[in-house]
Amino acid sequence: MVDQTARESRQVVARAVAEPQAKGEGIPLRIVGVHKTFADRDRRIPALQPIDLEVGAGEFVCLLGPSGCGKSTLLSIVAGLEPASGGSVWAGEREVRGTDTDRVLLFQEAALFPWLDVQHNVEFGLRQAGMPRAERAAVARRFIDLVHLGGFERSYVHQLSGGMRQRVALARALAINPAVLLMDEPFGALDALTRDRLQAELEAIWAATRKTILFVTHNVREAVALGDRVLVFSPRPGRIVREFRIRLPRPRRLEDHALVDQAAEILAVLHAAAEMEGGRHGR
Repeated sequence: MVDQTARESRQVVARAVAEPQAKGEGIPLRIVGVHKTFADRDRRIPALQPIDLEVGAGEFVCLLGPSGCGKSTLLSIVAGLEPASGGSVWAGEREVRGTDTDRVLLFQEAALFPWLDVQHNVEFGLRQAGMPRAERAAVARRFIDLVHLGGFERSYVHQLSGGMRQRVALARALAINPAVLLMDEPFGALDALTRDRLQAELEAIWAATRKTILFVTHNVREAVALGDRVLVFSPRPGRIVREFRIRLPRPRRLEDHALVDQAAEILAVLHAAAEMEGGRHGR
């Protein structure tokens, strides 16, 4: 039985889909010939082959591929945390040359401050930006409510479940109003039930805010449930081998037959790419 939070999330998605005139808050991303090679003592290790990708404002794009194929590296480059070996990234009209509050990266681990409660964790970026106390408290409470953590404002990290910690991390990211969310396996360490619930909540938040999202996952059904597009990466050095446009109606359920069929098609491409790369390298 679907719980009340999941029902509310799906209602938000349904309303947003029914209101195509709603203005988005995202910005377009353009990745042009980005590649990455790491140096390890006396050898060079290619991680990413040249990637060309355009992401529309407010689009939800999932990057799917095996471990070590460079998906997370690409996310770090877009975030400005990792320099590319070549190529360029553009966020709106500006070339990415470092970190900026218009792009926020969320990791698998929530990376919260254990000495701060939920309220002050969410306020942290606003405080760093110099927002007055009363205003940042009000903004933080709004996003705490958005991720269904009202009543936990004074709780500390050790008092929260894994799913609740990820909700706090998401609220903290949204509070500074980035145009782009970069999400690196944010639900990968959670149990299946919590993961499904947070997928529904993230879809609802995206539908309400229309942030531009790049989302890294190894989970094929998760990618199909969330994405407007799914980009399949080859094993390292990563390259995009196939793009799938997901035209299934929202909100989506993991158990829907159409979603399962689409996931099976994508999984076949993943396996084929792995076998092709394995044969090329003699494995």
